Amino acid sequence: MPKSDTEPLYLRRIDTAQNMRRFYLLSIQPTLFGGASVIRNWGRIGAHGQAMMQTFDENVDADKAFAQLARSKGKRGYIAK
Repeated sequence: MPKSDTEPLYLRRIDTAQNMRRFYLLSIQPTLFGGASVIRNWGRIGAHGQAMMQTFDENVDADKAFAQLARSKGKRGYIAK
């Protein structure tokens, strides 16, 4: 399985006027069967938050999902740390 060049991406959104301090972590992990999983963690900074895993048969599909999620969070005001 070719290694993905995508490194984990840590995003955060801080808005003191709304008492908002959130994080969003995206990463890609290989699966045992040659595919890839996009792992998402999110929540309030300082808390454990929630996690979700989405599995893909092809690394290219996982890379596309990773990029789409990163763009979506950027539009919502999240900034890479």
